[in-house]
Amino acid sequence: MSASLEKSLPPPLDVQDLTALCAAIPQPIGVTGATGFVGSHLLEALVAGGAAVRLLVRDPKKLPTALASQVEVVVGDLGDDAALQQFAAGLGTVLHLAGLVRARREEQFVAANAVGTAKLVAALEKTAAKPRFVYVSSLAAAGPSPNPEGRAPEDPPAPISAYGRSKLAGERAVAGYGGSWVILRPPAIYGPRDRDVLQFFKMASQGWLFYPRGERYITVAFVGDVVLAVLRAAASSRSGSIFHLGEPTPYPMGVLLQTLVEAGKVRARVVPLPGLIFRVAGLVGDGLHLLGFRDVPMTSDKASELLARHWTAQTRSSLSALELPEPVPFRQGAVLTWAWYRREGWLPHGKI
Repeated sequence: MSASLEKSLPPPLDVQDLTALCAAIPQPIGVTGATGFVGSHLLEALVAGGAAVRLLVRDPKKLPTALASQVEVVVGDLGDDAALQQFAAGLGTVLHLAGLVRARREEQFVAANAVGTAKLVAALEKTAAKPRFVYVSSLAAAGPSPNPEGRAPEDPPAPISAYGRSKLAGERAVAGYGGSWVILRPPAIYGPRDRDVLQFFKMASQGWLFYPRGERYITVAFVGDVVLAVLRAAASSRSGSIFHLGEPTPYPMGVLLQTLVEAGKVRARVVPLPGLIFRVAGLVGDGLHLLGFRDVPMTSDKASELLARHWTAQTRSSLSALELPEPVPFRQGAVLTWAWYRREGWLPHGKI
């Protein structure tokens, strides 16, 4: 097992656990989104566990050379019918992580997350033995919660963003699949290689952390816990279920950010600001998207999500159903994430 994988998977998981877990998943295992944040960790785990893996990727050059040589690669995307047919043929399981998380227009989210998922489902429907399907959706599909306790998987979804609506549409496409399926809704995911939550780590390293004023509770998940949940869901016999992921106890946003500061052993002030400031930042991000800057962290859609009251989920029943261990606490996960960012040069070394 690589050093990076050891740092990203929750203890006490080791290579023997991975091998046994992967052996319980019907193979070959098809994966979309393997070049993304969570997908890259999942790919490492599958290869370390000895799984037979087939990837659907747009750009094979983004795959680490050591991993690319150990998997089958189909070049294409969710809009490529021929590539989807080649990808789907003969699979035992599909782990669908690919999707668009940031865009300026709703139709872009719909094309990637709703239509793309529906086209993948249609390709799988044409196979002789319909593979098991695990769809990694998002808590954004359920929407924010009116109270800190959070939304349960069975609660009626009420997404508030274009991204959330597109992920919910993807869920509905999966629910119409004729084979065995489960849907996972992770909350905000953090950990090594992440570039979204990295923005908060950067602000902390610079001495200031800003967040929207008002009571807001947050459910979070360490990337290793999400990877383990995907693997357990794939190996499970359950079908037709939606599971919520993340730590069972949510954090007040101010407490979460203060914990991040302490985990990094930096001096930083955690400052609440009026929501209008974040809305303006989102509009600026929209303009930068128009100019071709695709990695801008704040857009109007993301600002709407950030300003929602409580991004919290009830996860205890889901963790039990998937036989998952207690998730990595944020303080522990943040320490690991700070160390990785610093080691890779993404953040300056602080007082460690």
